[in-house]
Amino acid sequence: MFRQFRKIESGEQIVVGYDLSMGGPDYSAAQFMSRTKYDVPLVYHSNVIATEATNAIVPVLEKIFEITGIPPVIAPERNSGGVFEIERMVEMNRLGKYQVFVEPTGAGTMGTTPSKRYGWTTSSTTRPKMLEDLKHALDKNLIRVYDSATVNEMFAFIVTQTSHAWRAQAERGAHDDLIMSLAIALQLHQDARVAQMSDEQWDTAIDQIPDVNLIDSKGFY
Repeated sequence: MFRQFRKIESGEQIVVGYDLSMGGPDYSAAQFMSRTKYDVPLVYHSNVIATEATNAIVPVLEKIFEITGIPPVIAPERNSGGVFEIERMVEMNRLGKYQVFVEPTGAGTMGTTPSKRYGWTTSSTTRPKMLEDLKHALDKNLIRVYDSATVNEMFAFIVTQTSHAWRAQAERGAHDDLIMSLAIALQLHQDARVAQMSDEQWDTAIDQIPDVNLIDSKGFY
């Protein structure tokens, strides 16, 4: 299901983090973040497999393009069998109304062109940075999150000690799909390869940031 908190406007740039579910108790989640207004006006969250979720999300991406005039950029997570669904999403984009994020793959070798690697990989390398960046953005009120389900997940997101290290994760019986999709969206928001806002747009966005804490010290580790 979609939860919308305000209208998306012409000229607005939207980036989307997409956490895919392969079944079971996991949810598919997508956070639609505005790089123009520094908020999350739209959230998708449903206990369905990725195929069904993608079928719902793609028409919305196309609609966003029709409203904004700017193709939204979506980064589906590659983990847990997501590669097949990402390839399907690329093939569905026949009208070019959205962009599937291309993950950096390095410089390659002389005389060759690196193959495109669509989507986002959450790994032992990227995960800590994703979560630290998200925590910083929330602590400093750099983004606005309206979705109560997302905020509730933050309160159940804790640091636990594993056999090898400390790890930030959802507590037992809780979910983290909304947090991880939001963390992916924030990485796209920060990616220098995604078109930058003008100085005027940046100043306007900063002026609109509310002086309130969305979560307190008890939540989001």
